[in-house]
Amino acid sequence: MTLKGKRIGFGVTGSHCTLEEIMPEMKRLREMGAEVIPFVSHTVLSTDTKFGSSDHWKKEILKASGQDDIIDSIVKAEPFGPKTPLDAMLIAPLTGTSISKFANAMTDSPVLMGAKATLRNSKPVVLAISTNDALGLNGVNVMKLMATKNIYFVPFGQDAPDQKPNSLVARMEAIPATIEAAIHGRQYQPVIIEKFRD
Repeated sequence: MTLKGKRIGFGVTGSHCTLEEIMPEMKRLREMGAEVIPFVSHTVLSTDTKFGSSDHWKKEILKASGQDDIIDSIVKAEPFGPKTPLDAMLIAPLTGTSISKFANAMTDSPVLMGAKATLRNSKPVVLAISTNDALGLNGVNVMKLMATKNIYFVPFGQDAPDQKPNSLVARMEAIPATIEAAIHGRQYQPVIIEKFRD
């Protein structure tokens, strides 16, 4: 498996409990030879939580990506369409709110603008979901995105079915393999996996 020389957008949205899990994957993409360009949502940019301050996560994202700047505005994200195209755009983690917006063409964040710009170029957008309502009201949006050309999913499953029966979370360690398959026009399989184990 190789991503050497590929330009990968790495969009981060506000599933704050999952941010620690994606940092190693950002580093792994770099170790595989990819250029990783970080995009963040407004929530990641401005929200302090029990999982860390926004300043902490900005520093961690810059360190993991090896970049000296974050794409933190729609203005910064728009050129990744015609001027500086990506080979693929990943969103990890992808929250329920951003799933709903993306599925309904509401491009109101740098991350979603990066995804829209990538689709405009007929390049793959890879989604690593982390949401408590994927099997609830947001289920229709997940399925809509699954049926959309050039959109691919990191394998996902129920993370806590007893406590959160509608919750689905991607297997983040499958990010590199999913991106590589997507670049070749294939959905990495299986998509629905057992995330939760007794």
